[in-house]
Amino acid sequence: MKILDTDFADVKLIEPDVFEDARGFFYESFNQARFEQALGLRAEFVQDNHSRSARGVLRGLHYQLPPRAQGKLVRVAAGEIYDVVVDLRRSSPTFGRWSGVRLSADNKRQLWIPPGYAHAFLALSEQAEVLYKTTDYWCAERERTIAWNDPALAIAWPPGIVPVLSDKDGRAGRLEDAEVFD
Repeated sequence: MKILDTDFADVKLIEPDVFEDARGFFYESFNQARFEQALGLRAEFVQDNHSRSARGVLRGLHYQLPPRAQGKLVRVAAGEIYDVVVDLRRSSPTFGRWSGVRLSADNKRQLWIPPGYAHAFLALSEQAEVLYKTTDYWCAERERTIAWNDPALAIAWPPGIVPVLSDKDGRAGRLEDAEVFD
């Protein structure tokens, strides 16, 4: 596997070793020992999530506050998404900044997002199936959402797509009013 840097030192893009031939392909989508060795960290995953979204569905910006903060390992099993993270660590020099990458079934890339970041994605293909592992369980009481279009963040979403939001995401507040990480 190859580990690629992103705009944030602790958010990593992972390219697995893919073995392809006339029959198709094979790759190891997760190996705890190799993951920890490659990233130099210990992460225990406790929950796997799988979502399917139609083109234009935007999910996020979601995060959970301590003590239930989540790290996420995100990948796409079908289709393509634009995946965005926002640094919510007030003590960080990159607080309030965002970074985006395209993840797809074709490129097989994965994104490691440690606790302290909000996460969102926009489905770019007709259907997109997203799988992600989390380091803590979903906790409604600790979950928070920031508006995908907060002017303070100025996220450059791919043009030409009108986002389809859940009611919760449509009511999300702005970063300036959000509870964030110390």
